[in-house]
Amino acid sequence: MIEIAALRALVAVEQHGSVIAAADIMGFSPSAVSQQIKKLEKQSGVAVLERHGRGVLLTDRGMALAEYGRRILGELEELQATLLADPAKPSGVLRLVAFSTACRGLVGPMLGKLGSAGSGGGDGLDIRVLAEDPREAVQRVASGEADLGVVHNWNSVPLLIPGNMVHEKLCTDTADVLLNAAHPLAGRSAVEAADLLGESWISTPAGAICNEALLAIFAGLGQVPDIRMYDPDFSTHIAMVQQGVAVALVPRLGRPELPRGVVAVPVHKPAQQREVGLVYRKTMKSSPSIRHVVGLLREAASSAER
Repeated sequence: MIEIAALRALVAVEQHGSVIAAADIMGFSPSAVSQQIKKLEKQSGVAVLERHGRGVLLTDRGMALAEYGRRILGELEELQATLLADPAKPSGVLRLVAFSTACRGLVGPMLGKLGSAGSGGGDGLDIRVLAEDPREAVQRVASGEADLGVVHNWNSVPLLIPGNMVHEKLCTDTADVLLNAAHPLAGRSAVEAADLLGESWISTPAGAICNEALLAIFAGLGQVPDIRMYDPDFSTHIAMVQQGVAVALVPRLGRPELPRGVVAVPVHKPAQQREVGLVYRKTMKSSPSIRHVVGLLREAASSAER
């Protein structure tokens, strides 16, 4: 009989591309994962991996077995998350992954409410949080490394959601251009992309979604912004604006109170908004823990939008 642990090892190798990567994700040694693969080959009577250079590839039989394995593991996860869970008492470990500003603006308030008296489920539910950009968050949830993700979709930079996942809208977040109070545009009620040509910018690192959203502002003008500095932390962006050395595009969610000398001006044509949402696997849709945390995040989002 094929064992679940052996199937899990094969699926992990398929998802992460190597025995070493699968072992790292599963928290085992590479030799332990290799032993599970050998056990699976003995139990099934077919070779599931073959050498390819210094790595491995799944055989045709291995690919077919991994496909069955994903379905079986998904059904087992759904069973554990629903029929074997007490809907009145969310419990266990829930791995949550969220982008940085959502950690500050949504996850923090949610954790505070979860741990407060009368919130329900606080004693039995253990939430572990990892800060990741949305693309990485989607991958972690899709592969089973995380259970719930808080992600965002800029109106100019779509986020692809795999078919095995649910995507629920949470709230809409607006980004403003931050300007030094002495800047000529600081007194405007709104600015357009053309007004911002020739400015020196600070941006999140190249390839990050917020960086791509900044680039998209100027796409219709046939130009790119003059980015002089890259930093993943919006607090640094605010400090650079305060010092008068750059302007920045910074979302409102999780943004601290702006210091003296920094002014936030909305951007029109195009407006800069991102849809904040939740992602989780379809097998976890009825999980009491997922539904409880989603409800608390919705309360936090409602407070943030007011």
